[in-house]
Amino acid sequence: MKTDAKTVQTEKYSVPFVERTGMRPVEKRSGYIHMLMPLAGNENHVGVMYMGAFTVLAEAAAATPAIDFLDKQRFFPIIKDLFVDFRKPAGSDVTAEYSLSDEDIAALQADLERKGSAGYLAEIPMKDAEGVTVAEAKVTVKLLSHGFKK
Repeated sequence: MKTDAKTVQTEKYSVPFVERTGMRPVEKRSGYIHMLMPLAGNENHVGVMYMGAFTVLAEAAAATPAIDFLDKQRFFPIIKDLFVDFRKPAGSDVTAEYSLSDEDIAALQADLERKGSAGYLAEIPMKDAEGVTVAEAKVTVKLLSHGFKK
């Protein structure tokens, strides 16, 4: 996996629902993302992180490394499924990290060129401000060609 800390410049996929959460990258480089979901604005009725905020965080952390290497004129990501295992309530901001190795990226790109689709399972721990794992997600990300036949 590349270890340089150079920031990857990408086109922005704009999803207004996601943008309203205030979620943002903490660190981003080729094949790697560290995302933060703020508690403020994403609390439930008892003052802890709302369940939906965890799913948005997991989806973004899983898909962002692929979005960065995709040729957006030819390919797009979509979430096939998502499972979140909640461990404990989070009364603080929550972070998630995920990475694809250079080898993973090369294999995904080869599949995209060969058959117009590719996919991977992202396993993502989500941690509170104290570093405690408050949830774990499993997200299946599909990468498809704009001309992919269903």
